Amino acid sequence: MNSNHSITAPELTVSTWFNTPERLSLAQLRGRVVFLHAFQMLCPACVSHGLPQTQRVQSIFRDTDLQVIGLHSVFEHHAVMTPEALQAFIHEYRLTFPIAVDEPSDWGPIPKTMERYGMRGTPTAIIIGRDGKVEHHRFGIEDDMVIGARLATLIAAPIPDLATTTAEDGCTSDGCIPGARIG
Repeated sequence: MNSNHSITAPELTVSTWFNTPERLSLAQLRGRVVFLHAFQMLCPACVSHGLPQTQRVQSIFRDTDLQVIGLHSVFEHHAVMTPEALQAFIHEYRLTFPIAVDEPSDWGPIPKTMERYGMRGTPTAIIIGRDGKVEHHRFGIEDDMVIGARLATLIAAPIPDLATTTAEDGCTSDGCIPGARIG
């Protein structure tokens, strides 16, 4: 997925959730800003930077309507990065935000949500605006100030009138943008 901000964020395809009493979906979160952090527990940059950053985002923006979601996207070392191991990892690292396990692919090592978003690896930070569109998609380590500024700007933006939008890319009650999916 490139930096084209007119793309509706693909729905998450996950097998298990941690740190939340119910399964989350991007459809139900429409109207809120979502910070999605894709990681692997054996990824050094995720453990040293990405996950601590995501925990800081959770803490700093806790009094807003931002939804933070961790996405454990395993594309290597599948046998050791099981949901059971992840549960212990979450406890040991005291991660408090909801974490989903990306559903494994039926035909290769790249899990389904990771593939849908065109992620290059982990860590990957994705910010989804209130309208459900991808506003930011970045692989690798990114400065806290950059993430914080992007999130604060989107959180401060007015909540769109979601009653006039449809599930189709680029379509509203006023019409459709060329290239939008129809039916």
